[in-house]
Amino acid sequence: QVQLVESGGGLGQPGGSLRLSCAASGSIFSILTMGWYRQAPGSQRELVADITNGATSNYADSVKGRFTISRDNAKNTVYLQMNSLKPEDTAVYYCNADLKLSPWLPVRAYWGQGTQVTVSS
Repeated sequence: QVQLVESGGGLGQPGGSLRLSCAASGSIFSILTMGWYRQAPGSQRELVADITNGATSNYADSVKGRFTISRDNAKNTVYLQMNSLKPEDTAVYYCNADLKLSPWLPVRAYWGQGTQVTVSS
């Protein structure tokens, strides 16, 4: 059983910062890509940023230069440092991990339960 547990959401002020963390646990053979998605009310879930196990990162245009994704492979943990927050960053943020449970099984996507981020003064 694989679990992704997120933490660090909450209320942030415009121009402020928040940091999200997501730790993967369970019988994991390898994690390929970890990332963060978000979903605002009435909108589809969208990619915010992701990072490979080789530390290659990818960002949505809307967060480039403001958000930084990083990961600690030894801890199976991914982080999202969010700076210069804007009200439009308000959403539920979901952690994602593409991983293998064994060398013989295909890659499968797992999701966290989501953490609310609200940016408001």
